[in-house]
Amino acid sequence: MREEKKMKTKLNTRYVAVTGMLSAIGFILMYVEFSVPFMPPFIKMDLSELPALIGAFAYGPSCGILVCLIKNLLHMPVSTTACVGEFANFLLGAIFVGTAGILYKRKKTKKNAAIAAVIGAVLMGIACIPVNYFITYPFYYNFMPQEAVLGAYQLIVPSMKSIVQCLICFNFPFTTLKGLISVGVSLLVYKHLSPILKGKK
Repeated sequence: MREEKKMKTKLNTRYVAVTGMLSAIGFILMYVEFSVPFMPPFIKMDLSELPALIGAFAYGPSCGILVCLIKNLLHMPVSTTACVGEFANFLLGAIFVGTAGILYKRKKTKKNAAIAAVIGAVLMGIACIPVNYFITYPFYYNFMPQEAVLGAYQLIVPSMKSIVQCLICFNFPFTTLKGLISVGVSLLVYKHLSPILKGKK
């Protein structure tokens, strides 16, 4: 009984340590962002969900969601969006890694990890449409009129007629691709990191 309690305490301690470490890496990766030529300049690419996805694979969906939460809480003091961007980032990240973690937990194989993470990435892409339309962009409109936001998309594809159309044609594939890149990297490195994260080495 005492040995079982000791092992549980050790596991909980490692869970907290790994969650904290991955959150810190996610926070740092939020600064490693860059523009892409097929998106308006105010939308950046980053891989800050990657540590959360790895955490979701290693310790379940709760770990991944906690990493998403903590990295955004750490970023809030330097927020340029009155924390609106961080809130949206958390929602989308939680959908991504939470879905991947839940599905992977049912069957822990590399194939299922890939399927689970791809499903999570697609759901994140879908969710970005209402999240941006109802949360992120209304904040942008305080500084950039809706017509100006639409105009930024029209500079790339002049046929865009509405913000919703832009979100479907641009943000959905972009956000899905962003998730898929994290999926690809995680599948390459997770096998090597898993023993370290779980204390088996």
